Amino acid sequence: MHSQLLTFIKKEFLHVFRDRKTLLMLFGLPIAQIVLFGFALSNEVKDSKIVVVDYSKDAVTAKIIAKIGASKYFNIQQSLQSASQLQAAFKKGEVKLAVIFPQNFAIDLQHTNKATIQVIADASDPNLATTVTNYVTQIINDYNADLSNASMQPLQILPEVQMLYNPELRGAPNFVPGVMALVLMLVCTMMTSVAIVKEKELGTMEILLVSPFKTIYIIIAKLAPNLIISVVNLFIILILSSVFLDLQVKGSVLLLTFCSTLFILTSLSIGLLLSINAQTQQSAMMGSMMGMMLPTMLLTGFLFPIENMPIVMQGLANLVPSRWYFIIVKRVMLKGLGFSSVWKETLILASMCVLLFAISLRKFKIRLQ
Repeated sequence: MHSQLLTFIKKEFLHVFRDRKTLLMLFGLPIAQIVLFGFALSNEVKDSKIVVVDYSKDAVTAKIIAKIGASKYFNIQQSLQSASQLQAAFKKGEVKLAVIFPQNFAIDLQHTNKATIQVIADASDPNLATTVTNYVTQIINDYNADLSNASMQPLQILPEVQMLYNPELRGAPNFVPGVMALVLMLVCTMMTSVAIVKEKELGTMEILLVSPFKTIYIIIAKLAPNLIISVVNLFIILILSSVFLDLQVKGSVLLLTFCSTLFILTSLSIGLLLSINAQTQQSAMMGSMMGMMLPTMLLTGFLFPIENMPIVMQGLANLVPSRWYFIIVKRVMLKGLGFSSVWKETLILASMCVLLFAISLRKFKIRLQ
């Protein structure tokens, strides 16, 4: 009995080690998670891009700016001259925070023992906005304490914090775009991969091949229902966000729909590519689920800031379509921007879609000949 049990266990071990996909799942996934969560992904914010608007230009403001610039948490991009330039920088997503010094800052501090610094943050990502404002507030408070000790007078520098695009710091404005990217990516890839593989398992793919239909027609017929269902899912998410989360689309609904359709087609192309290499529905489901869920969750930007990751991880994030779609949704849906602000991300998505579909079509023909 014991020998039969050992023999059976040995057989199962051999079966597992022969299956490379199973080995990848067993060993590759835990290693990837440990590397990502332990090294690449961090809730700590570093090198956040900020701008400074200094209307006073005195010795005190220069020292505060130097203290902020010396911090590892901030990377001062430039010093702006007007509020209009500042608004444009926030809309383009070039900066996360702005520090504004009013006129006569040092004079007010010297004569009234009190001065105000305005701190403006992009709160479309509320967690990031709260973190960076806390960092800069702490730096100002530290400088204020040093200044009071040096002058032996109770001087006060008060930071006035303003949150753009999400003044209530709700989680929905950052959560909904991420969920849109995650749901559309997973649903599209899983539905497409299973739909194609099912024909292989049932043995009906050969019947389709000998029919008068061209290969491209077969693919389009398989993708069309998934495309329609995914667009319906998109509008369901937008309606639920508007009704239950009070999060309306501030920009063009038509532009958002166009970019979403482009992202859906890209995801369908990924599902088609996965289905070509899959032999069973189970393997297709696992490949699409595990292969796309983790990159979408971790490398899109709605859970962890991309800027905090190592250069290698940032490069990998650029290869994830949901990363660019997430940027588009935030700019159109939350900031109300137009095509001129998302053309670059839209072009990247379009290029990915064409490239993935072309590769899938070529491999599909080769596999079925």
